[in-house]
Amino acid sequence: MNYWLIKSESRIYAYDDLVKDGRTYWEGVRSYQARNNLKAMKKGDLALYYHSAHERVVVGIVKIVKEAYQDPTTPNVRWVAVDIVPERKFTKPVTLAQIKADERLQGIALLRQRRLSVMPIPQEAFAIIVAMGTTV
Repeated sequence: MNYWLIKSESRIYAYDDLVKDGRTYWEGVRSYQARNNLKAMKKGDLALYYHSAHERVVVGIVKIVKEAYQDPTTPNVRWVAVDIVPERKFTKPVTLAQIKADERLQGIALLRQRRLSVMPIPQEAFAIIVAMGTTV
């Protein structure tokens, strides 16, 4: 299993929107590196759901339920989408400041490549962030 982090602005598509919808396709990625990450996702992989822009918090976990296929929002065959479902919402969102402050997380892509919208997360870092998000 692989672990990922995907970003969305909460005013465009929040985690609560995904919970309400039950399933969605993750589309609109127009960065080659992020696209390659989408292509590497496998059914059953888990991803942290990050609200970018103003909030800058990890709010929950999603599961990949359909691997990469042609992005339905463009006729350009270079771009792909994956399907995701909500797995678990955090009881306490994990802020970017908390992630930056934890020395165990210093090497993750979220801190090195801030503009990347889809990125791999090492299993250990994923577990640390999940623990931070589910403790009260």
